[in-house]
Amino acid sequence: MLIAAARRKGARIATAESCTGGLVAAAITEVAGASDVFDAGFVTYSEPAKIAMLGVRAETLARTGAISQEVAREMAEGALARSAATLAVAITGIAGPGGAEGKPEGRVCFALAQTGHATQAKTVEFGPQGRAAVRAAATAEALLLLQAALDS
Repeated sequence: MLIAAARRKGARIATAESCTGGLVAAAITEVAGASDVFDAGFVTYSEPAKIAMLGVRAETLARTGAISQEVAREMAEGALARSAATLAVAITGIAGPGGAEGKPEGRVCFALAQTGHATQAKTVEFGPQGRAAVRAAATAEALLLLQAALDS
């Protein structure tokens, strides 16, 4: 469905992932024909990788921490700028176990950047349901965000 919608719109997709570690890119490329619409996947688990690969500003990371809508926004915009994509989703969060930086386990920030549109960002509190469940839920949410953008 995502691949067909992207194909109809002539969209190219990129992902910028932290806590999901490439699960969104894997889910997209699991489908035959993904090469028609999937351009690139960036797995930027560390702050230096976010800076080097996606152009996330060190000042943003210092001010907000890696788990923030601001960082997710910069990740998505960086993926869009550093690929041939027209649509990029970014995910950064705390899968667990436990929280960090005063932020609870299960907090995940998302951003969606699209050529010709303002970047959207949001935070979802999945709660402390365990690492695998948070990562799966975040992957599903990212795919829904991409689908909604393609359906609009």
